[in-house]
Amino acid sequence: MAIAWIASLSSQRQFYSYSIFMSDIIKVQRALISVSDKTGIVEFARELSSLGVEIISTGGTAKTLAEAGVPVKEISQFTGFPEMMEGRLKTLHPLVHGGILGKRDAHAAEAQAHNIQWIDLVVVNLYPFSQTIQKPGVTLPEAIEQIDIGGPTMIRAAAKNNDWVAVVVDPKDYSMILEKIKSGGVDSSTRMVLATKAFSHTAQYDSIISNYLLHRDQADPTTIFPETLTLSYSKAFDVRYGENPHQLGAVYKEPNNTQLNILNAKILQGKQLSYNNMNDADGALAAVREFSDPACVVIKHANPCGAATDSDISVAFERAYNADAMSAFGGIIALNRPCNKMIAEKIASVFAEIVLAPTFDSEALEFLAKKPNLRVLELGAITPLVSHQEFRYVDGGLLLQQADTHVLKPEDLKVVTSLAPTPEQIQELLFAWKVLKHMKSNGILITADHCTVGVGAGQVSRVDAVEMAIKKGGLKTTNAVLASDAFFPFRDSIERIAPAGIKAIIQPGGSVKDTEVIAACNELGIAMVFTGIRCFKH
Repeated sequence: MAIAWIASLSSQRQFYSYSIFMSDIIKVQRALISVSDKTGIVEFARELSSLGVEIISTGGTAKTLAEAGVPVKEISQFTGFPEMMEGRLKTLHPLVHGGILGKRDAHAAEAQAHNIQWIDLVVVNLYPFSQTIQKPGVTLPEAIEQIDIGGPTMIRAAAKNNDWVAVVVDPKDYSMILEKIKSGGVDSSTRMVLATKAFSHTAQYDSIISNYLLHRDQADPTTIFPETLTLSYSKAFDVRYGENPHQLGAVYKEPNNTQLNILNAKILQGKQLSYNNMNDADGALAAVREFSDPACVVIKHANPCGAATDSDISVAFERAYNADAMSAFGGIIALNRPCNKMIAEKIASVFAEIVLAPTFDSEALEFLAKKPNLRVLELGAITPLVSHQEFRYVDGGLLLQQADTHVLKPEDLKVVTSLAPTPEQIQELLFAWKVLKHMKSNGILITADHCTVGVGAGQVSRVDAVEMAIKKGGLKTTNAVLASDAFFPFRDSIERIAPAGIKAIIQPGGSVKDTEVIAACNELGIAMVFTGIRCFKH
């Protein structure tokens, strides 16, 4: 139902007539514009003005509009109070917030008594705090200065009072608002959508500030797991479905995400990435980042089915792929060196879901183009894993931990058997451990010559994992080494390992039966080292 309101202000002020349809259409007669991101703002404001909308604005925005010839009233003219304190104080004024927050019916008399003029449209985006903290060497005072106060206050006020006010925080919405105004006004459903978007905008802004302040000192362990955890992500894109066709799915990106990761990859070709693609590609990148030497890792269903290093990336690829070519069918191929013609020619002849690499040679892209559905992801320089947090949602909450970026060194290994591994075996054991970290538990990995031989992953029994790895390895297990992501609880696994010809074992140790397991290795002529650290991955 329309509520007609006529407010007669003082004789010096203009006479205003409002036809307000609460919960329906509002006419926009006055707009407050104050933006840091000035994308499209001149064109937007010029068209608003041409539609008869009075524009009030602040500081840099007002200057930009005035220089472009758009009629604009400075906020200090509107309030009769100057901007001050280096711009910290300008919109925090009753004439501004009364004009935004007032209910056009219930508060009409108060507005008239205090010469408050209604503001029907609030167009605000915030100080670039996020961009500021990404700058190298930014100081805490510099970051603090980019915390917006007036902007969030106006946005929240307009969003709260969306019965009467439309709020815009995203330049992408300018054209839509103009169309609404041209058609008679902004309807209630649109105002509610904009209000919801506005609250998400300020919530994300506050979460970025909160997380920056919490984590600015990475050396302080008390900041790793704060008492209150606020997460904010922006939607990157929808996926066709989740893990299965009956599940919906989408991908979200965290603010300030400029690091090396799958979400920042340049997609050179291929159909849209799926939910499972994203998960597997993330695992492939994490695994290949373990290596400084040229390396290739092939991931299938979140597990490495092949991995190898070599001085030649082409050889590393061939060995990794052929380590288990059957499992590699439909897999994710990750390289930590540029993809060349030879590798691309091979990939183009098989079925793979994704190939990712720092860069791709032009000839390589020609071959890969023969498989138009193959996703080709260019990542730039692939650097070692860095410390970060990992989240996993559970019903009603989430789990948070530090990622396992621990790097095992030769001096960390404790030889526990009478037979010590050779220097070459030590290097092989360390290679196996790097791959093993990215396998699902219970995990057993057999390797030889810096290449995977047999993989036993995701088993409920360690003996089953041993059996699977040996079966996968076949005759190639002779003189190989074996890695276990947790201790052997009994000697039965060792008794099964020995006939396969395996010569050295790496495992965390720590079982009450360690003495028996060590004795079994001594009896069967197997060298074994303890890491003192396990690498479970669930």
